[in-house]
Amino acid sequence: MNGTDLTAPPFPAVIQERIAQGAFLLVDKPRGPTSHQVAAWVRDLLGVERAGHAGTLDPHVSGLLWVGVGPALKLLPLLLDFPKRYVAVVDLHGRVPAAELSAVLAEFQGPIFQTPPVRSAVRRERRIRTIYRLTLLEREGPYLLLDVTCESGTYIRSLAVDLGEALGVGAHLAELRRVGTGPFKEAQATTLHGLADAVAEARHGPPDALLQLLHPIEEVRREFPQVLLKPGAAAAVAHGAGVARGGIRSISRPFPEGAQVVLIAPDGAFLGIGEAQVASDRFSSRPHGWVIESRRVMVDSADYERLWDADRRAGRTEPATAPH
Repeated sequence: MNGTDLTAPPFPAVIQERIAQGAFLLVDKPRGPTSHQVAAWVRDLLGVERAGHAGTLDPHVSGLLWVGVGPALKLLPLLLDFPKRYVAVVDLHGRVPAAELSAVLAEFQGPIFQTPPVRSAVRRERRIRTIYRLTLLEREGPYLLLDVTCESGTYIRSLAVDLGEALGVGAHLAELRRVGTGPFKEAQATTLHGLADAVAEARHGPPDALLQLLHPIEEVRREFPQVLLKPGAAAAVAHGAGVARGGIRSISRPFPEGAQVVLIAPDGAFLGIGEAQVASDRFSSRPHGWVIESRRVMVDSADYERLWDADRRAGRTEPATAPH
């Protein structure tokens, strides 16, 4: 993993095509390296110019890490919306009766206030995060083995400290592993050694093992609400605009305010991703302005005619589909 082997034979066409179209790898990060180092090793193994990761894991934390290559790099922010599942070892600093522990764990399920730990990459502002499930798997002496499913952006280190304070004895996080991200689980991940073996096999033999590890963009995007746009709205998005209520033909399922959504052209092309400015059931309350703000555009704007300009050239005073 010290760099790309320039003498290695090229990948089969099916692998080159998958990378060119954009692909995600779900890597089982070991303890020790940073997330950035893992992404760099993936980059070198695949022989690509760039690779990026989503959902940073600290060096001492192991588990599932998304790495994107090719056009998938633009969609890494989409993966941050996936709920996360962790197995955590929490070290209590004093004795706590079982009934009291059970009651406090129940209190921490649902929305909670959190302040990021001192050693974090974000500003230390108090925020609300949701704990969807908090289960005690095992207890041995002062150590608790917890199963935590939570909203993205939850700090398990802070959760451990807060649990200790609520119990009145103090606590800290002793060990952490991410075992789930959205619908994806450990069984779908690869170790770096497994990836290296699949790369070597693809360069000298059948590409099936590596192809299975390169998750296509479609496999991830289908986990998010799909918004089918009308032609004018699709052209507007391709040129960087947002989406007005009148530009939407249909949605695959309801979504709340702030949700990340996938924007689809009438012909089925993947236009990009957007963020809902209002919940989908409140679109009617927005007669003007954007209901979805464009965040990432995946298409070449040159492929989409500026239909509002065509309306003006045709002498219409009101465009058929306005880009607002």
